[in-house]
Amino acid sequence: MKEITIALAGNPNSGKTTVFNNLTGSRQHVGNWPGVTVEKKEGRCTFKGHRIRVVDLPGVYSLTAYSLDEVVARDYVVDERPDVVVDVVDASNLERNLYLAIQFLEMGANLVIALNMMDVAQARGYQINVEELSHLLGSPVVPMVAARNQGTNALLETVVSVATGETRVQGINIQYGHDVEAEIAKLEQLISTNSLAQQYSPRWLAVKLLEEDKEIIEKIKRV
Repeated sequence: MKEITIALAGNPNSGKTTVFNNLTGSRQHVGNWPGVTVEKKEGRCTFKGHRIRVVDLPGVYSLTAYSLDEVVARDYVVDERPDVVVDVVDASNLERNLYLAIQFLEMGANLVIALNMMDVAQARGYQINVEELSHLLGSPVVPMVAARNQGTNALLETVVSVATGETRVQGINIQYGHDVEAEIAKLEQLISTNSLAQQYSPRWLAVKLLEEDKEIIEKIKRV
């Protein structure tokens, strides 16, 4: 069986580095992303006979390409198409953290949510219905306490299930209101004939164009 590639993403301070270390142990190396000075970490592990490569993306709050880290993270997911994107989410700060998760889902990524810091959330009196959250997002959610190495095996189990097609990520379709949706539909129709639509989700491209995303505008101009 081919090696499974995981892109590990998350907001800064979500515990992403701890999850990466739990997954890869000493089997990791550090370099730079091609052409830029942003640090790139990779590691490997095996789980139930599956060889797994873990690529640690820069910690970002969004994929809007306002910073080099965001461009690196977004381009890797779009261009390299990892088998699974694992988004490490701080369970004690769901609203802020899920913004990034929604963007991955809109891109059409095979997303697994690593719901980290469950102990902190519980200490603050938060009660999270993990099953309902998974249903609402259309994506598997794995509760974790990475600082105690709790949930790592469950995360790997879920990753393998998604990568092999046993579990399917349904995703979510955010509705932006009648007026915006009408413009998205127009742009989607225009974009559908562009070769970029084979690489990117046409809806995601349309949303990025409405946001006046300079990176996406330049990509469309070059095609």
